[in-house]
Amino acid sequence: MITEGRIVRLAERARAKERFFLDGEMRGALAGDTVLTAILASGHVLRKSEFGPEPRAGFCLMGACQDCWVWQEEGPRLRACSTPVTDGMRLRTTPPESWP
Repeated sequence: MITEGRIVRLAERARAKERFFLDGEMRGALAGDTVLTAILASGHVLRKSEFGPEPRAGFCLMGACQDCWVWQEEGPRLRACSTPVTDGMRLRTTPPESWP
């Protein structure tokens, strides 16, 4: 279900809470969420489309299309749809060459 431009969690809300950072802002997640689920459920989009201003939210959601890459602040990228979020994780939605 999407309400006011974001995903609303309807089930499994009793799992342990975790925190991660996305583009420098602290966000909340639940233990066991993938990075993509955590990003979308926290009210953020995955990234902007490289072809226009539209927001992106992943495509295949199973690790096949490579549309959901995000970067760890240490530099390496990861697939948001198949990587579990961990407490304290620091992520960026843009590639390292665009960081200040």
